[in-house]
Amino acid sequence: MSFKILVSDLFIITEQSSLNHKFSESAKSQLCREKVMRAVLLVEDSPAQQKMISTILTKNGWQVMIAEDGIQALESINESSLDLIVLDIVMPKMNGYEVCRRIKTNPKTQNVPIVMCSSKGEEFDRYWGMKQGADAYIAKPFEDVELIGTIQQLLRH
Repeated sequence: MSFKILVSDLFIITEQSSLNHKFSESAKSQLCREKVMRAVLLVEDSPAQQKMISTILTKNGWQVMIAEDGIQALESINESSLDLIVLDIVMPKMNGYEVCRRIKTNPKTQNVPIVMCSSKGEEFDRYWGMKQGADAYIAKPFEDVELIGTIQQLLRH
C-alpha cells in the first residue's frame, strides 16, 4: 500500500515493504521538485525594478530572495539553495558580468541557471553576457511572459 501526505504543496510518498510496485528514487525526487516552491535570487539594485520583477515571480509561484549588488548576490548564493538567478548587469560593488563569471566558475554553483536581465540591450551586451556563462539574456523593458517563459524553459532542463 502506498499513500500520500500533503504538506504545504509537497507530496511525501510513503511505501510499505509489501508493495509490489515501488516508485523509483528519481520519480520521487521529480515529484517533490515539481511541487516545492522554486527559489529564485533576484540581483537588482533598483527598488522599482526589484518590486516589479519580484511581483512577477511570486505571482507565478516562485519564492524570491533579493540581493542589491554583486557582493550580496555571491553571499546569498553561498548561503542558500537556489534554483535560478535573475541578474542585472549595472550594479554597485560588482557588475553582473563578474558575478556571472564567478558563479559559473564555482563547481558548487556552476549549474544554477542565470538569466541576465538588463537595460543594456545592444547585441554586444547580449553576446558578452552569454560569453560570461549566462543561460539567457533579456533586455529591459520586457513583457512578463518573456521572463516567465525563459525561466520555465531553463528550469525544465
